[in-house]
Amino acid sequence: MKKIAFHNLGCKVNSYELDYMTQKSASFGYELVDFEQKADVYIVNTCSVTNIADRKSRQMIHKAKKENPEATVVAVGCFVQANPEEVMKDEAIDLIVGNNKKKEIFELLSDYFEKKEITKKDEKKNSDKSLEGKTLTDIMHCEYEEIKVSKSEERSRAYVKIQDGCNRYCTYCIIPYTRGNIRSRKPENVIEEIENLSKAGYKEVVLTGIHISSYGKDFGGEKEPEDYLYELMKEIDKIDGIERIRIGSFEPMILSEEFVSNLSKVKKLCPHFHISLQSGCNTVLKRMNRHYDVDAYFEKTLLLRKYFEGCAITTDVIVGFPGETEEEFAETVEYLKKVKFFETHIFPYSRRKGTIADRMEGQLSANEKKERVRVLLELDRIESENFRQSKIGSETNIIVEETKEIEGKTYYVGHTPEYIMTAIDFSENEEKIVGEAVKVRIERSLTEGIVYGERIR
Repeated sequence: MKKIAFHNLGCKVNSYELDYMTQKSASFGYELVDFEQKADVYIVNTCSVTNIADRKSRQMIHKAKKENPEATVVAVGCFVQANPEEVMKDEAIDLIVGNNKKKEIFELLSDYFEKKEITKKDEKKNSDKSLEGKTLTDIMHCEYEEIKVSKSEERSRAYVKIQDGCNRYCTYCIIPYTRGNIRSRKPENVIEEIENLSKAGYKEVVLTGIHISSYGKDFGGEKEPEDYLYELMKEIDKIDGIERIRIGSFEPMILSEEFVSNLSKVKKLCPHFHISLQSGCNTVLKRMNRHYDVDAYFEKTLLLRKYFEGCAITTDVIVGFPGETEEEFAETVEYLKKVKFFETHIFPYSRRKGTIADRMEGQLSANEKKERVRVLLELDRIESENFRQSKIGSETNIIVEETKEIEGKTYYVGHTPEYIMTAIDFSENEEKIVGEAVKVRIERSLTEGIVYGERIR
């Protein structure tokens, strides 16, 4: 048996696709080993969302070849799509597979091994069936690549991919060029996968995709994308054994009052919403080619809080976008204070070759971006703790995920529906409850980012 090792970089969609590849490897006779071990085949599922992601992708590819120079190193995913010429020249890479061919990766590997007599230079050209003879336009208009998983890396929560691609073309983002145009997964395939995951013991599913708010837009017909998404969630809501549904991310403008009202009827939907913001300043949003302003965004947060009282709202913010002045950054700071997010994921702007923003004037220095990140991280720490404090004394539930040692003591830990990490007492004499739902009363803060819950028997 050939030994195979995997390494994943990037988003939850990548993680889902790696789960699929890992599970499929067994049917092709591979023995799975850790990436740190010597293997015959290394598969690096790459990311290209930032320059740092590109660098990490290169590092892991070269680490694999250094671990075993005789191994076959496969580079797959967004870094491949964004940098095809660089990848073709990289002597550490033996096989390249684009995002639209992950389903066929082991068939491509089989072809590769059959062509060992070809020189290495020709191997890389001839064995790559994902980019050979194709342009980015060809890749961008492919159909949804149907894959499914039977288990997840996490023990109680499973990620389920329902959509791929993006048509928005924000000026800073390379993803539409690496993932292609929007493609939606057939609802019956989503339901079938979740039913099987439920039978395998998973109680929580997270619907993920590159641009979930576009789900169903490519199906045609008179329905709006939000109608397809709502109907899908209604069907998931009926599946026995599934106790929670989460949505990976929403674009703000999909959140009409009718849609949010409909969402509130999905009984298993968690009151935890990730709504992409990127900047709290209208002039910066315009340069980013975001399709809303700060007032419209704020109205959407009010709608969510109207129908989901006490819900958690999280977001992403890019600091140091080209031309961002001190005054524009100050507007973002004040806006974040106004909205009061539970968590803000903060990213310094990263230049991406091939995007409009890369060619914009007013590129900020690394030190300027670093200082602005520091300011927002401190604000995020305060707002996150305020949200957790607002839940003290409330009764809720967690799905136990694992045991964890905190300040010298062992606890069971899991997340509330709002995604607050909660610790409860652990007992060695107790029957194992990992994966089970437990009722708790939030009592106090335990440590940074974690609250303590008293079990309700």
